[in-house]
Amino acid sequence: MAEMTNLDTSAREDFATQSTPRHVAIIMDGNRRWARERGLPSFEGHRAGLQRLVDLLPRVRPSGIDVLTLFAFSTANWQREDSEVTNLLRLADYAMRRFTPVCRREGIRVEVIGRKDRLPDSLLAGIERTQRLTAGGDKHLRIALDYSARDAIVEAARQVGSDCDAEEFSRTLAANCDTCDVDLLIRTGKEQRLSDFMLWECAFAELYFPDLYWPEFTSATLDTALDWFQQRDRRFGV
Repeated sequence: MAEMTNLDTSAREDFATQSTPRHVAIIMDGNRRWARERGLPSFEGHRAGLQRLVDLLPRVRPSGIDVLTLFAFSTANWQREDSEVTNLLRLADYAMRRFTPVCRREGIRVEVIGRKDRLPDSLLAGIERTQRLTAGGDKHLRIALDYSARDAIVEAARQVGSDCDAEEFSRTLAANCDTCDVDLLIRTGKEQRLSDFMLWECAFAELYFPDLYWPEFTSATLDTALDWFQQRDRRFGV
């Protein structure tokens, strides 16, 4: 897929008539609340959320989605209790091992975006292995770990001159994290906010907020979101 760094007239016309979003981003929110409502520890909610994701990966190719970006661990999440952060990072390590055979079978290339310098060595090794073993996939799964959109924008701003335009800035941002504009953003968790996720790339995204927690998200939910997207009249501010 040719990655798009700005929305020119031809791109608007193309996107306005597309039936499937090329780039879908998901904020997988609500794991802890799902667990608490069931009298379970928070970690069980995160574990259920991981299983939900593994179950959904085989739907990427039939759906026609080219790029799927998932918000797994934000920079702000470091402020949670140490025990929960430790468990989340261990789960991320385990997720790399779970993803690898599924993504290889489905032809999905895995990429982890965000800061790497604060992640445990074992997780970094798992990320490197998964990315290497899935490198041949033609679909693209991006997992945001220790990610902040504001930090990504600030870093891109440091690299461009004061006279750059939006197109040049987009190219710089894309070069930093292999990104492209988001067509459809889905957020679960019964919240309606971006929470520092893909702020630049979501400038013209359609925003979909299903009234459920991430462990309740199913293939049918994804299909409903895609059907909803097809009904949208995408004007890009025109």
